[in-house]
Amino acid sequence: MNPTDMSYVIDTFFTLFSMTLIIFMVPGFAMLEAGLVRTKNVTAVLTINVMIYVVASMAFFLIGYSLAFGAWENDSMSIWAAFLFQMAFVGKTINIMSGGVSERVRIIPLTIFAVIMGGLIYPTVVNVSWGVDFLNGTFLDLNMYDLAGSTVIHSTGGWALLAAILIMGSRRGRYNNGKIKVIPASNIPLVVLGGFLLWIGWFGFNGGSVGSIASKESADAVALTILNTNTAGLAGGIIAGVIMYFRYKLFDITMIINGALGGLVAITAGPDLYDIYTPITIGLIAGLLVVLAVPLFDKLKLDDPVGALSVHLVNGIWGTLAVGIFAGNGDDITILGQLKGIIVIAVFAFVSSYIVLKTINMISPFRAEDDDQLQGMDVSECGVEAYPEFKRSI
Repeated sequence: MNPTDMSYVIDTFFTLFSMTLIIFMVPGFAMLEAGLVRTKNVTAVLTINVMIYVVASMAFFLIGYSLAFGAWENDSMSIWAAFLFQMAFVGKTINIMSGGVSERVRIIPLTIFAVIMGGLIYPTVVNVSWGVDFLNGTFLDLNMYDLAGSTVIHSTGGWALLAAILIMGSRRGRYNNGKIKVIPASNIPLVVLGGFLLWIGWFGFNGGSVGSIASKESADAVALTILNTNTAGLAGGIIAGVIMYFRYKLFDITMIINGALGGLVAITAGPDLYDIYTPITIGLIAGLLVVLAVPLFDKLKLDDPVGALSVHLVNGIWGTLAVGIFAGNGDDITILGQLKGIIVIAVFAFVSSYIVLKTINMISPFRAEDDDQLQGMDVSECGVEAYPEFKRSI
């Protein structure tokens, strides 16, 4: 086998392995969300996560990939491996949204939105950032560095979630007479399992985005990317735990997990660009932002059961700006260039998602009736309770 063929085979295998790690994030999101909602809504959450994966992936296969990247061609690896890697990303954007509307969202309208997000909205964002770029040469042409999608994936999902929350409103009884009703997580072991499945998946998410591992230089780049990804997650979890302990003299595992995930989101834009210590700073700031943003969104009555706005939207923005702050070179990468990319994608993602969500909502409402929420979405949407032997909470 000649060296070119060997490189082709190695990179194909590397990409397929990275794709497999990213797919681990499907059960990661599912377990995290299932643990954070009440027992009467677990089956509905799991069903939504499965539906998102199957319908968004199919929409991306039939429409989205060509919209994002044009022709199906790749000289460095199998085109099928290249497609599968990109397909693995698409559902994550909608998973971010689905968790934040848990416990009151109906499955059919959300599934319809998943088709449109996977086939049109997300591929358009990819087109102007990683893909064929129909904005090329225009005033809006982006010069944003975003290796694996702090903005392209995480903030896009966050803006869609914000649009959905504004349309749907909060869960029944969440905000009454100016008071916030605390709804505790139902299954902490699932939260931790989901958090670590997502963490493991991030190594494929970011490491695979380097694109090649078939040379010494590219292998070092992949290893550095994964090291920096892990470091930012560690720092985010540490600072979240420390802050919660100093404030309440208690360790809140859900906040520690979300702090770690915030660090992972923030590092995603540029883990290949930093030295091995910069991710500590990025992760610490990300964990702090999660701790501050969760109560802020509650004060604004933006009901987000899993903290997705704080983890993905806020830290998607922070992570993309961090590239300009810590890796700006005054030429290809600048703070203004990063900010421009954030703003352009924010406007498109929020406005397009809001229009699509509002249109679907007029035909098939996203929000379940209060009686269905009281009974639990498992019964009203699925007819199967995850824990039939448990007494359902109200």
